[in-house]
This record gives sequence, C-alpha cells and structure tokens, in this order.
Amino acid sequence: MKTLQAALLWVLLVPWVKPAPPTPQRSTTEILEEIWDYEEPPQDEKTTKKKDIMAILHALQKDESATEQPARNEDGEMPTCLLCVCLSGSVYCEETNIDAVPPLPKETSYLYARFNKIRKITAKDFADIPNLRRLDFTGNLIEDIEDGAFSRLSLLEELTLAENRLLKLPALPPKLTLLNARHNKLKSKGIKANTFKKLNNLSFLYLDHNELEAVPPHLPESLRILHLQFNNIADITDDTFCKSNDTRYIRSRVDEIRMEGNPILLGKHPNSFICLKRLPTGTYY
Repeated sequence: MKTLQAALLWVLLVPWVKPAPPTPQRSTTEILEEIWDYEEPPQDEKTTKKKDIMAILHALQKDESATEQPARNEDGEMPTCLLCVCLSGSVYCEETNIDAVPPLPKETSYLYARFNKIRKITAKDFADIPNLRRLDFTGNLIEDIEDGAFSRLSLLEELTLAENRLLKLPALPPKLTLLNARHNKLKSKGIKANTFKKLNNLSFLYLDHNELEAVPPHLPESLRILHLQFNNIADITDDTFCKSNDTRYIRSRVDEIRMEGNPILLGKHPNSFICLKRLPTGTYY
C-alpha cells in the first residue's frame, strides 16, 4: 500500500517540477571584469591597468583566427631560425631552396645546408661565426668558394662539399680532420700544391668522382682514408705516397687508398707502395 501511494505522489508532482535554468555562458572579457571589480585595486592604478588588459583582450578576440606573420629582416627575407631549424648550436637548413648561406646565430657550431641551390660561398658568410666545427653543403650548385671563406675558421674540423660543381678547392683551415669533395668537377690544376701540406690533423680525404689527372701532392702524415676512385689519374711516382730516398719510411696511419676507375695499371708501379701497410684498391694488370 505504501509503495502504491509513493508512486501516485511521484506521478502527480513530476509535471510541476522545472529544470534549473542553464548557466549563462560568459565571455573572457566579462569574467575578467568581474574578477577585476572584486579585487578592487588602488583607484589611481585601476583605470590604466583595466584599459590595458581590456585592449589586449579585444585585440586577441578580434584576431583569434588569424596567424601572425613572422617579421622579416631588412632584405625582406625570413629570419634564419624560422626558415631553418636552430637547436643547441646546430642549424639545419636542408631542402629549403636557399641560394646563399643564410645569416647564422653567432653561437652556431654545426651547419647542415644540404640539397639547396647555393652557388657561391663568400668570405663574409662566416666572418662573425668563430665557433664553427662542421659544415655540410652536400647537393648544392656551388661553383666558387672564396679563399678566405674557410681558412679563418680555426675550430672547423669537418667540411663536406660533395655533389656540387667545384672546379677548384679553396684554402682550408688548419684543424680540419675531414674533407669530402666527392662528385665535383675538380681537376689537378684546381688544387694548389700546398693545399694539404700543413693540415696535420687531416684523417679523411674524399676526392673520388672528379676529374683529377694526378694524386694531390704533399699529403699529410695524419691521413688514414684516401678516396681517389673514378678520376683521370694515369700515373704515379715513387714519391706519391712514399719517399724514394728513404727505404725505411713507413706511412703507418693509412688504412685505405682507393684508386679503381682510373686509367692506370698499379702493377707497373710496385715501388710506389712499399711504405704502405695495404695495397691501394685498383687495377694491377
């Protein structure tokens, strides 16, 4: 009986029950105005601060859907760290279609500018970047490099210029350990006689797939890997790698010399390799 009475009471009362009115949606501006009025700042500061905040809010609401365009430099170009990626002293400008070396942050140590359209490197490009240690310009259109572009970079250790259009090598920095200039158009006349002579730290030298007619002279004792394959080298002498006047001389650090793909029979020059631990790779007969 009690259950029946409760059910009857529920049926009679439900039509008279009204849902609570929905909470009105307030804008950010209204909420901020309410909070501001509640805090009651000093009267002499209230008007100025309130106007400033309201102006900012209105501006943000007005342009809420718009994306602000980054500022451009004096030349109308995008800032380097917006066009490229800058991360802890490294700048990555790969496949960005740049046609010149971009202005770099002064703290830059590593620059990767591969697969772009750079045609020339000037002495001014790195004049104010003293901490550079690695440069990679693989896959550009570089034809000319000014002599002072790299020679003053006292900390530079690795320089990659592969897959460009170079006809000659520039002056190189003293601490260089790696030079990669493979797949260019280098001829022997484009490499000065003393280019490598004073590079006492140079360990890796890649000059394959060029147009060299001779092995570069004065290769440093520090050299470990030398790639000269697929050039036009037709002759070598007893002094190319060794010292003809010193039969006890051993070039102990060299691990690999590649000379295949050149118009030379290495078997005709047995005395040219007596100082080496391993024979060069190439055609012997």
